[in-house]
Amino acid sequence: MTRLGHSKTDLPRCGVIFDLDQKTQRSKEIESIIAKPAFWDDQALCKKILQERTHLNNFLTTLDNISSLIDDVELFHSMAVEDDDTEAFKELPLALKNLEKKIGDMEFSEMLSGPNDDKDAIVSINAGAGGREAKDWVEILLRMYLKWADNKGLKARVIDHLPGDEAGIKNVTFTVSGNYSYGYLKSETGVHRLIRLSPFDTNKRRHTSFASVSVLPSIDDDIEININPDDLRIDVYRSSGAGGQHVNKTSSAIRITHLPTGIVAQCQNERSQHRNKEMAFKVLKARLYEIESEKKRLEQQKNHDDMDNIAWGNQIRSYVLQPYQLIKDHRTLAETGNVDAVLNGDIDMFINAYLLTSEK
Repeated sequence: MTRLGHSKTDLPRCGVIFDLDQKTQRSKEIESIIAKPAFWDDQALCKKILQERTHLNNFLTTLDNISSLIDDVELFHSMAVEDDDTEAFKELPLALKNLEKKIGDMEFSEMLSGPNDDKDAIVSINAGAGGREAKDWVEILLRMYLKWADNKGLKARVIDHLPGDEAGIKNVTFTVSGNYSYGYLKSETGVHRLIRLSPFDTNKRRHTSFASVSVLPSIDDDIEININPDDLRIDVYRSSGAGGQHVNKTSSAIRITHLPTGIVAQCQNERSQHRNKEMAFKVLKARLYEIESEKKRLEQQKNHDDMDNIAWGNQIRSYVLQPYQLIKDHRTLAETGNVDAVLNGDIDMFINAYLLTSEK
C-alpha cells in the first residue's frame, strides 16, 4: 500500500509544516526555566511562561494524536484493500474524516499568531437601538459568551455591569482568561443585530434590536502605557445591582475617566476598592493601548468608528429568530439555522470563518 509518510518514530509530515522541531526545542527550554528555583520569584514572568508551556503541550499532544490517527487510517486502508475487510471499509471514511478535522483544528490554532492573540480578553457589550429589547439582547449575548468560554475551558469574570431600568443590561464588561482568549474573541467586535418576536410586546410583533461588542487584549504589566495622573478623574461610588454576595455593599466601585480621550473604565464586582481600582486601570490601559495600535491601522480604525452608531446598516452579524431561524455573519457569509446552539455558546464556526478569511 502507499504509505502516508509517517511512523511512530517519525511524526507526520505536518510536523514540518507546524515547526515541530522548533516547538519541541522551545518546550525543553521552558521546562529548564521552570526547574530553576528563582523562576517562581517573578510572578508576571511565571504566568507568561506557564501559559506558553500550556499552549506548547497542547500542540504536542494534538500532534501526537494526529500521529495515532494516521496509524489508524493506514491500518484500516490495509485491512480494507489487502484483506477485503468489510468493517474496515466502513471505518476508513470515519477515520479519514476525524484525521482531517484534527489537522484542520491544528492549522486553525496556528493562525492565532498575532501580537496579542495569546492575551486574555476584555469584552464590553453595550445596548444600542431597540430600547428594552436591546438591553435584553445584551443579556442574551453575555450568556452566549459566558457559555462559550465555559465550553472552551476558559475563565470568564464580570467586572462591571449596569442593569436596565425594566429588563436586561445596559452595558457589561467582563474578562476572559485562558489560552488565546483574545485571539478567538477578537472576531466578535462589532454590532450584533437581533430580530425576534418580542417577549415584552403583548401584540407579539417582531422587533429589531442592536448591541455592540468590543474586544480588547488585556495588556501585560511589562508593557508601558504612559498615563499622566493629572489626566485622570477617579470617582468612587456604590455598586449597582440587586445585591447578593457578589455585589459590594459599600462605596468601593471605581470609575476612572481619562480626560484627554474621554475614555471611561470602571469596575464594581471585585471585593475591595483596591482590587476594583486595579482592574479599572487594567481596562483603561487596554483601551489606550488599542487606540495607539489603531492609529497604525487607519482602515480598521474607520471600521471601529462605524460601530458608534449601534443601529441599522452597521451590523457584522444578524440573529433572525422569526419569521425563520438564521444566524449570518455579513463579513464571512458563514451562516447556520441552529440558532439555539449558537445562543448557547456554539459560536466557533463564526470565529473560525473570520480567522480563515482574515488570513487571506
